[in-house]
Amino acid sequence: MDIRKIKSSRAIEAFIEAEQEKYEAENGVSCNYTPFCFAATIGDEIVGVVSGATFFSEIYMDELVVKEAYRRKGIGTQMIKAVEAFYHGRGFHNINCCTNGFQASAFYEKCGFELEFVREDKSDPKLNKYFYIKYLDYDDG
Repeated sequence: MDIRKIKSSRAIEAFIEAEQEKYEAENGVSCNYTPFCFAATIGDEIVGVVSGATFFSEIYMDELVVKEAYRRKGIGTQMIKAVEAFYHGRGFHNINCCTNGFQASAFYEKCGFELEFVREDKSDPKLNKYFYIKYLDYDDG
């Protein structure tokens, strides 16, 4: 056997997807991994983006970025609300995200996220990872 670093390709992605789906089916679950991206625009200018994916019963926000000139104007909060509104009633129970110590912990807490845990970076506390969750309280019937 030979193990080496390779470049991802459509064939590699297809292999991963097929094997994961088979394993999920054997265990009676479906990942249903679906990427998403929402953009905040003013005219033709993109001023913010939130991207991530849904899988199982969770929404995971991978990136939330607001253009520097537009920060602290409520755009990030509005983007989170847009994600929540879009997925309302679609069977998702929580939103998860992760941020570093130098980034946006206070912002996520202001938006109703709860800190689950911190993974400390022994070399630099600015690189500590803060894992957040926000439980969605709507009834999906």
